[in-house]
Amino acid sequence: MRLKSALLTFAIIFLSFYSSNVLAQGYKIRTIVIDAGHGGVKPGAAGKYSLEKNVALKVALKLGKKLEEELPNIKIIQIRKTDVDVDWYRRAEIANDAKADLFISIHCNSMGGSDRTTRGTETFVGAYRRINEMDAGLKENEDILKDKDYKKKGTYDPTNPEELIMLSLYKSLYRTKSLALAKMIQKNYTNVNKRVNRGVKEQGLLILQRAAMPSVLTEIGFISNPAEEDYINSAAGQEEIVTAIVNAIKQYKKEIEI
Repeated sequence: MRLKSALLTFAIIFLSFYSSNVLAQGYKIRTIVIDAGHGGVKPGAAGKYSLEKNVALKVALKLGKKLEEELPNIKIIQIRKTDVDVDWYRRAEIANDAKADLFISIHCNSMGGSDRTTRGTETFVGAYRRINEMDAGLKENEDILKDKDYKKKGTYDPTNPEELIMLSLYKSLYRTKSLALAKMIQKNYTNVNKRVNRGVKEQGLLILQRAAMPSVLTEIGFISNPAEEDYINSAAGQEEIVTAIVNAIKQYKKEIEI
């Protein structure tokens, strides 16, 4: 127990020093990873005529292209560029290996049953804890939890001192920044695009739990709502969504860089 406490204390001290030292040296956003949700044999949510995996991919590719045009000094990495399934834990590994400064995952929302009226956007940041019943019921966790080996592929174990250090790292360096970016994205969706604002939420999303950088998962609209399905599939709708995210990144970049 003493060893665990010592390790955690050391981690907090180190990370506090690291955080202030990075800012003092002049922090810059150099690499952004864009994750098109689902893919391949994991289609995600379905509308009347479209699948989440395809909408997410189109938006992710357009987002990457617009970022390259407007922020040419930033490296853009796409988790997938085609209709393939990238394992959930590999998505974070790709971002970590690239030493990315931001991780943005694109998804579509959906309501079950006969509900076709719920609409709007919401953006999530990770809540780092054991997956509880509420988290297990989340759409974005369903495909992952079907994998019987998911616990071996990188979820947190709060009894392990090394895992506590990773949790401390997230809380010390990334939570505040993730929330800041998420709020900016939602503000642009709402104020500029005039979308229904379902807010920013902290949730136990497995896709975000291994990303060692500020990370968000943004739900761009309800594919189960006919009007929003049309919107998120249209060129105009996708352009508005992409512009909202790009403007949020620019605002975040302006505030966070020294």
